[in-house]
Amino acid sequence: MSFASLGLPQSLVQKLSKQEFAKPYPIQEKAIPAILSKKDVLGIAKTGSGKTASYVLPILANLQGRREVEKDRSVDVLVVVPTRELAVQVKDVFYQFSSESGGDVRTLAVFGGVSINPQMKAMFGVNVLVATPGRLLELVESKAVSISEIETLVLDEADKMLNLGFEEEMNQIFALLPQNRQNLLFSATLNKEVKNINKVLLRNPLVINVEETETADIELIEQTAYLIEEEKKGPLLRYIIKENNFEQVLIFVSSTFRADAVVDKLKKNGFDCMATHSKKSQGARTDALTKFKNGKLAILVATDLLGRGIDIQGLPCVINYELPRSPKDYIHRIGRTGRAEMNGKAISILTTEDLHHFKVIQKKMKKRVDLTYTDDLNLSSY
Repeated sequence: MSFASLGLPQSLVQKLSKQEFAKPYPIQEKAIPAILSKKDVLGIAKTGSGKTASYVLPILANLQGRREVEKDRSVDVLVVVPTRELAVQVKDVFYQFSSESGGDVRTLAVFGGVSINPQMKAMFGVNVLVATPGRLLELVESKAVSISEIETLVLDEADKMLNLGFEEEMNQIFALLPQNRQNLLFSATLNKEVKNINKVLLRNPLVINVEETETADIELIEQTAYLIEEEKKGPLLRYIIKENNFEQVLIFVSSTFRADAVVDKLKKNGFDCMATHSKKSQGARTDALTKFKNGKLAILVATDLLGRGIDIQGLPCVINYELPRSPKDYIHRIGRTGRAEMNGKAISILTTEDLHHFKVIQKKMKKRVDLTYTDDLNLSSY
């Protein structure tokens, strides 16, 4: 199946061809025609499955040629996301395709952690608004934007948004929206919260569930695990990076404290690295992620929450310095590499206390990972 067969306008098909998007992902094959026809959609698909483009492309197509000349503070499309990083990532996808969508579609991403004044000034004439819940409500309260006439609502990463305690803010947002609108709900998993919100928001939706195929993509990822004592994890991490000559590495940790500690040790040993987590300023987070995406930063250390906004084509390696609590988060982490049918490596550093949990993770992803013992490794120089 080709993108042209999905009903997209020729301008978008040509843009996709120029950027070497050969064929649509499964979520795109099903979602794009439904969204073009203004149906509600519930899409269950992990990050990295092509879900962002599955709603961006048809939204841009639906906005073509019918936007009135006058500009005001009412937006046509509202995309609500849980994190600042994901807001920027979604905005970038709109930018990626809107230049040749056949119309002047203006997209803006808004989020907290930065001054609200520039966002208020930039709101005039916006067609597509990508927002985190708290900042969106602040902008509505200050009358900088109106969402009472939106045509399409998108909730991206809805499972994370509800789990992270956004329920009260989301209820406030829902109360401000028009009854007659298209609703697009995308989630990494169909949990209880998503089922409940589905009943409230969606009208006869097309349900697309590609969740079961989430482990298929990891076949391109070479997975390795090392067993080491807790006090030797740092030297082992530095050994792994040096011995493999990785030009770019994404390291996952479990807390902001650990992220800073790992970066501190790596820097003291001459590594080019930065941390990104919720206690960093928005400017620092944006700077670190931009440098990493552009290949100007070799090592980025991140927590799971910030990992949601990290989408790097051709990332060679992901290292789990600490395991996540959820097997699905593990799959999400290692899925930052091995994307777009490219090979990648995922390395986990384990202590004996991690072994049982790692067995659970392997069972969930239906794949066994070889365990490398480190008794014979000389880490004294690392």
